[in-house]
Amino acid sequence: MSYRLDLDDIQGNVVRAYGKYSYPFARYFFLNISDAAKGRAFVGEVSKRVTTAARWPTPEARPRCTLNIGFTFFGLFRLEVPTRTLQALPEEFIAGMKDRAFLLGDRDQTMTEDQADRQNWDGHWDPIWQRNRRGDGYDDDNVHIWISLNALRDVTPQHVLDGKPDPKLTRIDPVPELEETTQWLRDLCAENGGVRILPGNGQDGSADFHAAQAVFDKFGDMWLPTPKEHFGFTDGIGDPIFAGQLPEKDEKEAVIGRGKRMGKGWEPLNPGEFILGHPDESQELPPTAKPPEFMRNGSFMAYRKLHENVGSFREVIATEADRYARVQGIPQDEAQVTLRARMVGRWPDGIPLAHAAAFSDWQKARAETGMDDPNPLKAYQNQIAYIKSSTSSDFRYADDMKGYKTPPGAHMRRVNTRDYLDPLNAPEGENPEATTALNKRRRIMRRGLPYGALPPDQQTDKTEQGVTMMIVCASLFRQFEFIQQQWIQYGLDFHQGNDTCPILGNHGKHRRMALPADPQSGACPYTMSHLKTVVECRGGDYFFIPSITALRMLTMGVIDPT
Repeated sequence: MSYRLDLDDIQGNVVRAYGKYSYPFARYFFLNISDAAKGRAFVGEVSKRVTTAARWPTPEARPRCTLNIGFTFFGLFRLEVPTRTLQALPEEFIAGMKDRAFLLGDRDQTMTEDQADRQNWDGHWDPIWQRNRRGDGYDDDNVHIWISLNALRDVTPQHVLDGKPDPKLTRIDPVPELEETTQWLRDLCAENGGVRILPGNGQDGSADFHAAQAVFDKFGDMWLPTPKEHFGFTDGIGDPIFAGQLPEKDEKEAVIGRGKRMGKGWEPLNPGEFILGHPDESQELPPTAKPPEFMRNGSFMAYRKLHENVGSFREVIATEADRYARVQGIPQDEAQVTLRARMVGRWPDGIPLAHAAAFSDWQKARAETGMDDPNPLKAYQNQIAYIKSSTSSDFRYADDMKGYKTPPGAHMRRVNTRDYLDPLNAPEGENPEATTALNKRRRIMRRGLPYGALPPDQQTDKTEQGVTMMIVCASLFRQFEFIQQQWIQYGLDFHQGNDTCPILGNHGKHRRMALPADPQSGACPYTMSHLKTVVECRGGDYFFIPSITALRMLTMGVIDPT
């Protein structure tokens, strides 16, 4: 029998990645509390609208606009959570993301803190995040509350296809409830008087929320949301599956490649890796502050606005592909798409290199999956079906220890090592019994959407586009910070020395990525040596996503650590 979670007590964004449930639009608000009593009253009103993780009996039963809420450490402090409870919260959560910038690679690691501060190291962050975390928590620029709204697309209900598309599909609009809920939130803040929405989002700081939406593509007259981000990669395929997340009948298929590999089979991860108050992979309950019921069914979240330098990324690909094409004796177009795939670990359509290592193998796989259908709409539908299937995630790295298929330094091998780090693996040969024993304690859940709506031909390093990254886990230190520091900004576990992740890593000093080649293939090994920093953090913080029970406790002020 599958593990049972109290889904009615868990916030919906913890269990569901809303983008995969046809919510292509989002707005993220950041609020400041100036009065504790009014702040608690505000939380009480918002709690009535919070979307839980309770399962929807039918797609039609989904809320048209979801709402979820989280708090920074200073947010809990301003709501007068008892000192004893606050002191027992994790150190990294208390410190906040800005204080961890050196560890995360958000600040130049060759400078001292004083040197970095004198050079205004966060000057490229959005104004709201530059001003955040100054002072003692009472400052009126501090972010205390995060509220997210996710909205369905505005389409015609029960539209009958008579050879013509729904006329609303020719536009890219959210349902009206998104704007209605936005106005409700603004009105609530005005009426409450003790909580206000902070301005300062965006490069110019003019917006009072951060807007995000899926990347849309045009098929005839229709605009449809895609699973891509602004570099053109298919994103968010391998999110982990944990026990109790899905109905048992769905879990059996979804867990393949997305859970933990035990022997030759796949099992869901223990829920305590992501939700507090439940057993984790050490078979223990994650340590929490008291009282236990305040933390149970809650999670921690790292909110990060990641800007994508599209211009620099294209320059890197063009420069390297020119040399790669000559070295390998292949056409320029093939060189470009191959380099992109080897930097990430998947081809742009989501097919993993573990299944199709060579360009010719990829072309064959596209034909087999129907992704090369001459009808673009059918090809799109076939791609969506593929990335939802277990096939897209059912692969290993223990049978590719030298990285002939997927380079050891590729983005995917870093953020999810699978069975690569099994201590019984040998440099030569295959270990069919390899497990994810060392990997299963470093998994994170990704939430969020891309942001920026400019067409590709208008995007540069200076235009506003990227990914709104929200990482959900039980331990920010053990899971998110470890991956960010040890696997993205260093390469030792992958025999890459100081070479960082080609996508998320800093490349001010180290600009290389080694691409091994199987000697039997006749191809030459290649070293990319002109990498640039193509993803930059533009702000964020750490948040606690409380349960519905904890929200009630905050509202009533009845948190008793004794």
